Amino acid sequence: MASKAGVPGMLTTALVLGIVGGVFGIISALLALLAGGLGAAFEAEGSGEVVGLGFAAVFIGVVGIVGGALARGASKTAALLLLLSGLGGFIAVSMAWLVAGPLLIIGAFLAWFGRRKMRAARAQRPTPEPNPVL
Repeated sequence: MASKAGVPGMLTTALVLGIVGGVFGIISALLALLAGGLGAAFEAEGSGEVVGLGFAAVFIGVVGIVGGALARGASKTAALLLLLSGLGGFIAVSMAWLVAGPLLIIGAFLAWFGRRKMRAARAQRPTPEPNPVL
């Protein structure tokens, strides 16, 4: 039971998941920066690396927001950005990305499959005949 509202709904859901996932990713990155800063204050070993990866995660979260914002217009690009952001965050801040990562990855799949269904829906739509000039 496919409706005409299903395809734009997938892209809208990808947009929302991308933006929400990016915001949660930035919050996760800020928590990683906080942990790294506390580690540096107590002269813990490797705290500089945690701070560096926290800054990388902030950038990755912004990429996720941009990918979500592109979901309705350029869904192929959005899917790529969302997927890279979702996976890159797990590499950067690991378990801190546990909320943001699945949101971004699901948004990537919705943007990708919504794009494919949109193209199929356009191919099935009949072309209007031109009106004769009287």
